[in-house]
Amino acid sequence: MMTSTVGATKRVRSKPSRTEVWRQLARTSFAVVSYVTPGGRPRSSGVGYAAGSDRLYVAVAPKSWKALQIPAIGQVAVTVPVRRGGVLSLLFPIPPATISFHGWAVVHPPGVDPPAPALARLVPADLLANCRIVEIVPDGEFRTYGIGTSLMKLLKFRDPVAGAEVTVRRSLGRDVVRPLSGRR
Repeated sequence: MMTSTVGATKRVRSKPSRTEVWRQLARTSFAVVSYVTPGGRPRSSGVGYAAGSDRLYVAVAPKSWKALQIPAIGQVAVTVPVRRGGVLSLLFPIPPATISFHGWAVVHPPGVDPPAPALARLVPADLLANCRIVEIVPDGEFRTYGIGTSLMKLLKFRDPVAGAEVTVRRSLGRDVVRPLSGRR
Protein backbone atom coordinates (compact mmCIF):
# COMPACT_ATOMS: atom_id res chain seq x y z
CA MET A 1 0.00 0.00 0.00
CA MET A 2 1.25 3.47 -0.84
CA THR A 3 0.66 6.62 1.19
CA SER A 4 0.92 10.28 0.32
CA THR A 5 0.62 13.38 2.46
CA VAL A 6 -0.90 16.48 0.89
CA GLY A 7 -0.99 19.43 3.28
CA ALA A 8 -2.31 18.20 6.62
CA THR A 9 -4.44 15.50 5.02
CA LYS A 10 -3.09 11.99 4.75
CA ARG A 11 -4.44 9.90 1.90
CA VAL A 12 -3.94 6.19 1.48
CA ARG A 13 -4.44 4.39 -1.82
CA SER A 14 -3.68 0.83 -2.68
CA LYS A 15 -1.98 0.12 -5.98
CA PRO A 16 -3.95 -1.57 -8.76
CA SER A 17 -3.91 -5.34 -8.78
CA ARG A 18 -2.18 -7.38 -11.46
CA THR A 19 -5.67 -8.45 -12.61
CA GLU A 20 -6.78 -4.82 -12.98
CA VAL A 21 -3.68 -4.01 -15.04
CA TRP A 22 -4.34 -6.96 -17.38
CA ARG A 23 -8.02 -5.95 -17.62
CA GLN A 24 -6.92 -2.49 -18.79
CA LEU A 25 -4.42 -4.00 -21.26
CA ALA A 26 -7.18 -6.20 -22.72
CA ARG A 27 -9.49 -3.19 -23.20
CA THR A 28 -7.14 -1.26 -25.44
CA SER A 29 -5.19 -2.23 -28.54
CA PHE A 30 -2.51 0.44 -29.08
CA ALA A 31 0.98 0.49 -27.57
CA VAL A 32 4.39 1.98 -28.18
CA VAL A 33 7.09 -0.70 -28.38
CA SER A 34 10.70 0.42 -27.91
CA TYR A 35 13.79 -1.64 -28.62
CA VAL A 36 17.48 -1.26 -29.40
CA THR A 37 18.83 -2.22 -32.81
CA PRO A 38 21.84 -4.54 -33.12
CA GLY A 39 23.87 -1.39 -33.83
CA GLY A 40 22.81 0.11 -30.49
CA ARG A 41 20.32 2.66 -31.84
CA PRO A 42 17.02 3.17 -30.00
CA ARG A 43 13.75 2.74 -31.91
CA SER A 44 10.09 3.13 -30.97
CA SER A 45 7.03 2.15 -32.97
CA GLY A 46 3.32 2.45 -32.44
CA VAL A 47 1.66 -0.95 -32.80
CA GLY A 48 -1.75 -2.54 -32.59
CA TYR A 49 -1.78 -5.48 -30.20
CA ALA A 50 -4.01 -8.09 -28.64
CA ALA A 51 -3.64 -9.37 -25.07
CA GLY A 52 -3.96 -13.03 -24.14
CA SER A 53 -2.41 -15.54 -21.73
CA ASP A 54 -0.47 -12.83 -19.85
CA ARG A 55 1.23 -11.78 -23.09
CA LEU A 56 0.81 -9.21 -25.83
CA TYR A 57 0.75 -10.25 -29.48
CA VAL A 58 1.61 -7.89 -32.33
CA ALA A 59 1.35 -8.63 -36.06
CA VAL A 60 4.17 -7.05 -38.10
CA ALA A 61 5.24 -7.11 -41.74
CA PRO A 62 7.83 -9.84 -42.39
CA LYS A 63 10.51 -7.37 -43.53
CA SER A 64 9.74 -4.56 -41.06
CA TRP A 65 12.35 -3.19 -38.67
CA LYS A 66 10.49 -4.78 -35.79
CA ALA A 67 10.53 -8.21 -37.41
CA LEU A 68 14.21 -7.97 -38.33
CA GLN A 69 15.72 -6.16 -35.33
CA ILE A 70 13.79 -7.24 -32.22
CA PRO A 71 15.08 -10.85 -32.42
CA ALA A 72 18.71 -9.69 -32.16
CA ILE A 73 18.36 -8.62 -28.52
CA GLY A 74 14.87 -9.80 -27.61
CA GLN A 75 14.24 -7.19 -24.96
CA VAL A 76 11.60 -4.49 -25.38
CA ALA A 77 9.97 -1.70 -23.41
CA VAL A 78 6.24 -1.14 -23.86
CA THR A 79 4.02 1.80 -22.95
CA VAL A 80 0.25 1.51 -23.31
CA PRO A 81 -1.82 4.71 -23.10
CA VAL A 82 -5.23 4.00 -21.56
CA ARG A 83 -7.93 6.46 -22.60
CA ARG A 84 -9.85 8.05 -19.79
CA GLY A 85 -12.35 10.80 -19.27
CA GLY A 86 -15.27 9.65 -21.40
CA VAL A 87 -17.34 12.66 -22.51
CA LEU A 88 -15.10 15.02 -20.52
CA SER A 89 -12.21 14.20 -22.86
CA LEU A 90 -14.19 15.87 -25.67
CA LEU A 91 -14.25 19.14 -23.68
CA PHE A 92 -10.92 19.12 -21.84
CA PRO A 93 -7.45 17.85 -22.68
CA ILE A 94 -7.27 14.82 -20.41
CA PRO A 95 -4.02 12.87 -20.54
CA PRO A 96 -4.31 9.10 -20.73
CA ALA A 97 -3.42 6.79 -17.89
CA THR A 98 -0.39 4.67 -18.77
CA ILE A 99 0.94 1.18 -18.22
CA SER A 100 4.65 0.65 -18.92
CA PHE A 101 6.83 -2.41 -18.60
CA HIS A 102 9.94 -4.19 -19.81
CA GLY A 103 9.58 -7.54 -21.44
CA TRP A 104 11.04 -10.25 -23.60
CA ALA A 105 9.94 -10.64 -27.18
CA VAL A 106 10.23 -13.31 -29.81
CA VAL A 107 9.32 -12.83 -33.45
CA HIS A 108 7.61 -15.92 -34.86
CA PRO A 109 7.77 -16.84 -38.55
CA PRO A 110 4.86 -16.16 -40.92
CA GLY A 111 2.13 -18.78 -40.92
CA VAL A 112 1.84 -19.26 -37.15
CA ASP A 113 -1.74 -19.09 -35.92
CA PRO A 114 -2.25 -16.05 -33.67
CA PRO A 115 -2.74 -17.31 -30.11
CA ALA A 116 -4.89 -14.31 -29.21
CA PRO A 117 -8.22 -14.39 -31.10
CA ALA A 118 -8.42 -10.61 -30.69
CA LEU A 119 -5.41 -10.24 -32.99
CA ALA A 120 -7.38 -11.88 -35.79
CA ARG A 121 -10.06 -9.20 -35.25
CA LEU A 122 -7.48 -6.39 -35.55
CA VAL A 123 -5.71 -7.58 -38.70
CA PRO A 124 -7.53 -8.73 -41.86
CA ALA A 125 -7.08 -12.47 -42.49
CA ASP A 126 -5.26 -12.04 -45.81
CA LEU A 127 -2.67 -9.76 -44.18
CA LEU A 128 -2.38 -11.86 -41.02
CA ALA A 129 -1.44 -14.94 -43.06
CA ASN A 130 1.76 -13.21 -44.19
CA CYS A 131 2.58 -11.38 -40.95
CA ARG A 132 5.11 -12.33 -38.35
CA ILE A 133 3.76 -12.45 -34.80
CA VAL A 134 5.75 -10.67 -32.08
CA GLU A 135 5.01 -12.29 -28.71
CA ILE A 136 5.82 -9.99 -25.78
CA VAL A 137 6.02 -11.34 -22.23
CA PRO A 138 6.08 -8.66 -19.51
CA ASP A 139 8.88 -9.17 -17.00
CA GLY A 140 9.47 -7.53 -13.63
CA GLU A 141 6.98 -4.79 -12.79
CA PHE A 142 4.17 -2.92 -14.47
CA ARG A 143 4.63 0.81 -13.85
CA THR A 144 1.28 2.52 -13.93
CA TYR A 145 0.01 6.05 -13.74
CA GLY A 146 -3.66 6.81 -13.27
CA ILE A 147 -4.80 3.17 -13.21
CA GLY A 148 -7.18 2.68 -10.28
CA THR A 149 -7.31 6.43 -9.54
CA SER A 150 -10.43 8.47 -10.20
CA LEU A 151 -10.08 11.15 -12.83
CA MET A 152 -11.25 13.83 -10.40
CA LYS A 153 -8.57 12.96 -7.84
CA LEU A 154 -5.96 12.85 -10.55
CA LEU A 155 -6.93 16.29 -11.89
CA LYS A 156 -7.51 17.88 -8.48
CA PHE A 157 -4.31 16.80 -6.75
CA ARG A 158 -1.97 15.95 -9.66
CA ASP A 159 -1.63 12.95 -7.43
CA PRO A 160 1.89 11.50 -7.11
CA VAL A 161 0.19 8.52 -5.47
CA ALA A 162 -1.51 7.78 -8.80
CA GLY A 163 1.71 6.05 -9.88
CA ALA A 164 2.33 2.47 -8.78
CA GLU A 165 4.46 -0.59 -9.41
CA VAL A 166 2.66 -3.92 -9.79
CA THR A 167 4.68 -7.12 -9.94
CA VAL A 168 4.20 -9.04 -13.17
CA ARG A 169 6.23 -12.05 -12.10
CA ARG A 170 9.67 -12.74 -10.80
CA SER A 171 12.19 -11.93 -13.53
CA LEU A 172 12.72 -15.08 -15.56
CA GLY A 173 14.69 -13.60 -18.42
CA ARG A 174 14.40 -14.68 -21.99
CA ASP A 175 13.33 -18.25 -21.09
CA VAL A 176 9.70 -17.13 -20.65
CA VAL A 177 9.15 -16.95 -24.40
CA ARG A 178 8.85 -20.23 -26.27
CA PRO A 179 8.06 -20.97 -29.92
CA LEU A 180 4.37 -20.99 -30.76
CA SER A 181 3.04 -24.36 -31.75
CA GLY A 182 1.16 -25.08 -34.92
CA ARG A 183 1.26 -23.64 -38.35
CA ARG A 184 -1.70 -22.80 -40.52
